[in-house]
Amino acid sequence: MYKIVSSLVFTAIAGSLALAYPAHAQNAQTVQEAPLRAHLAHLSADAMEGRGTGQRGGELTVAYLEAQAKAAGLKPANGDSFRQAVKIAGVRSLPAKSDIAITAGGKALPLQFGADWVWGPGDGKADHKLDADLVFVGYGTVAPEEGGWNDFKGMNLKGKVLVMMVNDPLPTAAEPNRFNGEGLTYYGRWTYKFEEAARQGAAGAILIHTDKSASYGWSVVQNSWANAERFQLTEGKVGTGLQGWMTDATARKVFAAAGQDLDKLRAAAEDKNFKPVTLKARLKGTARAEVRKLEEFNVAGVVPGTDPKLKDEVVIYSAHWDHMGKQGTEGDTIFNGAVDNASGTGALLAMAEQAVKNPAKRSQMFLWVAAEEQGLLGSAAYVAKPLWPIAKTAANLNLDSLNWVGLVKDVSVPGSERTELGAMAATTAQAMGLTVAPAKPDLAGGYFRSDHFSFAKAGVPAFSVGAGRSWVKDVEANNAKAATYRDKYHQASDEYDPSWDLSGMVQQAQYTLNLGRAVADAPKMPAWKEGDPFGKARAAK
Repeated sequence: MYKIVSSLVFTAIAGSLALAYPAHAQNAQTVQEAPLRAHLAHLSADAMEGRGTGQRGGELTVAYLEAQAKAAGLKPANGDSFRQAVKIAGVRSLPAKSDIAITAGGKALPLQFGADWVWGPGDGKADHKLDADLVFVGYGTVAPEEGGWNDFKGMNLKGKVLVMMVNDPLPTAAEPNRFNGEGLTYYGRWTYKFEEAARQGAAGAILIHTDKSASYGWSVVQNSWANAERFQLTEGKVGTGLQGWMTDATARKVFAAAGQDLDKLRAAAEDKNFKPVTLKARLKGTARAEVRKLEEFNVAGVVPGTDPKLKDEVVIYSAHWDHMGKQGTEGDTIFNGAVDNASGTGALLAMAEQAVKNPAKRSQMFLWVAAEEQGLLGSAAYVAKPLWPIAKTAANLNLDSLNWVGLVKDVSVPGSERTELGAMAATTAQAMGLTVAPAKPDLAGGYFRSDHFSFAKAGVPAFSVGAGRSWVKDVEANNAKAATYRDKYHQASDEYDPSWDLSGMVQQAQYTLNLGRAVADAPKMPAWKEGDPFGKARAAK
């Protein structure tokens, strides 16, 4: 394993980062602040129009990344091109032009789109004519490692519309750790529910929303589905013809009209012996949507490895280049996305400049993915058609929303403990004078909401390197400064400030590059810990 010889030198006077390498170190890779700051400022400038998916700003961003990857000395990862096409569709539901309704007892229930339920296509097609039974399938989960949990019990659900609960089955006194106890598993994510419905051959899937189970209010769902264009992949594994959500109050009306008690069915669904219940209700009519097909691009460049055998394997550093683009017509319409994620995008460029100077034994890929804000679409498209064999991909280290506040004493690596990367992450941190922040229960499913997760699902050890929060100095002031970002997240106010102290951002990028280098020079690729469900995908490669 490559030994990281750098040490982190903190000085109270300067309060700045210094990574000191002995003169004889041949593999020194020191991330520089100047290029990182320049890339960050440019990528988040108004001229880039918020780097929106399907917008001019996205085209400008891809062209910039392509040029900068070439200038840094990276080799094109896709033949002679730095680009990888991501074919997607922008969809917008058209309730005024649709006549879709839920019927029970021979009558259509009076449901208002937006207020009571939302729906749209999951397969990028404009029109869907439906006349299907509603079937309550509990949590809609198939988890063999959880005592053979299967909410479908072999029932043929082809052509049905599945009604599903969000989140995981609750822990019990007898099984306090089932489905990760207090933490959320991927089975609990709404994205999993839609994916499983497609695997079951369903015609559609409707999720029951509660603030507690979703961890956010109905307005979040409403804004995403009723008031905005949504994007989805049009190649590979697409969703069911219809996807949607209904409020808890709406679900109660539907179940009552169908002669069922929702609370009793919810309680029954907490038991692994639960079986699907066909409701005396149907979804009938035509759901129409406005659809526009478009092509976005991932950008990828490679530093070839030096070892005759290990160079055929790769470590991938990733960051999503997209943000929310231009929205609205009044006031500040540009959502610049400086922290999210011009910071990670610029950091990868600064890291690439250093990696090119000192190649590792394994190859290293720098991957800027598209459409993360639309549901990890760019990374999902990459994994579906990888530019490097998944079986020979050692790890994915992702950067999303970097530390813009100041130097820290720790680094956050949630999810690394699921693989041998956990030990490597701790060793790398120690070599830099850092500690690894203790892992916390993943209550909101953060591990499943960034681009590394697309790789993890495919069996690649992967996680995002997060910013630490143990400040080197000015603890109270920095805590207050960091807290201001809550009101800027996904807002037009997420803008670059030239006065930012980027020492912590450089530190985070340096740590990621050091860890990637350790993986790239290790005798073998890291493995998942025994029993981890994502390890099964790796074993199947």
